[in-house]
Amino acid sequence: MIGLGPVDWPPAPIRTERLLLRASEARDRAAFVELFASPEVGTYIGGPRPRAELERVVPEVPGRRPGCFVVDLDGAMIGMVTLDRRDADRPGHVRPAGGEAELGYLFLPEAWGRGYAVEACARALDWFAGVLPGEPVVLRTRTANDRAMRLAAKLGFTEVARFEEYGAEQWCGHRRTA
Repeated sequence: MIGLGPVDWPPAPIRTERLLLRASEARDRAAFVELFASPEVGTYIGGPRPRAELERVVPEVPGRRPGCFVVDLDGAMIGMVTLDRRDADRPGHVRPAGGEAELGYLFLPEAWGRGYAVEACARALDWFAGVLPGEPVVLRTRTANDRAMRLAAKLGFTEVARFEEYGAEQWCGHRRTA
């Protein structure tokens, strides 16, 4: 059971045309540290975290939790896709009580601009629709993040709200699963 509902976790690895979505392994630790220490990745998520701190606190097998997929290209982690419940007390919901699934993703800068995020997120959403059909999914991003706004449109998210959070204007989109 995961925070998304009665779903066995982790699922079998999920293949796309070029990628593999899988559970985290110990070999992914360096990529997790790089991901969260990267100034480019941190631009729209509150900034990079200090590498020394990450080296201390990142567990041996990071990201080993329900709803977190490692995105693997040719045997190496290039990013992650997450599906988590959106806290009811935060803005950006399509249900009065909140608690929708929220799609999140982070990719290493060297993987940007190649369509990997669209490919991985679309496949994770397909998986989610298969295990929890009809369940709504939201995606939240800063309006200033042009790449994320384009990705949301490509994935079929439509705007439901704009609000201020973390000192910046946020966009929240909704996508109903099949």
